[in-house]
Amino acid sequence: MQKFTVHKGLVAPLDRENVDTDAIIPKQFLKSIRKTGFGPNLFDEWRYLDQPGKPGVPESERKPNPDFVLNQPRYKGASILLTRQNFGCGSSREHAPWALDQYGFRAIIAPSYADIFFNNSFKNGLLPIIQPEAVVDQLFNEVYAFPGYELTIDLERQVIVRPQGEELPFDIVPFRKYCLLNGLDDIGLTLRHADKIRAFEAARLTAKPWLAHTMGVDKAPV
Repeated sequence: MQKFTVHKGLVAPLDRENVDTDAIIPKQFLKSIRKTGFGPNLFDEWRYLDQPGKPGVPESERKPNPDFVLNQPRYKGASILLTRQNFGCGSSREHAPWALDQYGFRAIIAPSYADIFFNNSFKNGLLPIIQPEAVVDQLFNEVYAFPGYELTIDLERQVIVRPQGEELPFDIVPFRKYCLLNGLDDIGLTLRHADKIRAFEAARLTAKPWLAHTMGVDKAPV
């Protein structure tokens, strides 16, 4: 998982409430068992006019919706998503943060999130930041008023830095902060103890050698 320390990026405004996970990545794209390739179909039903979208169709063959925010030239390359309350509601598909991350977003700013989406985001290197609705309103106004509007997110200091230098603090659970700063997902956290795991398995097979046959191996892990 990619580390998140300090990120400066262009902000894209998605001015919608209750954006559910089926809007983030529609159900027909969930057939893949891989964790890659979902970025082109992020917000598929809003980004494209040729609907319903089908898996495997190259992006070059799709018909973009010129009215959708991510298709507007001024927001090309955006890596921070600004949106409204209850973002990520609906079904608990982990594909939603995968699609956002693979499109290029590193962080989201909203007044509130659905719980499961909120948790899944941290586990996949995506930082969901909660800000009061009044602050979110101000940010929307600034994004609309100033093309090329960028924010800097300093995770270590837990602040969003606006272009004029004003800092907006945000809260984050210390454990989640540690994982993002160090680029550790659940597997990465486990692999920190790889030496102890190998030692345990070797000792167990020494004491109970018949387990090697039931496990389908001939010797202890190296």
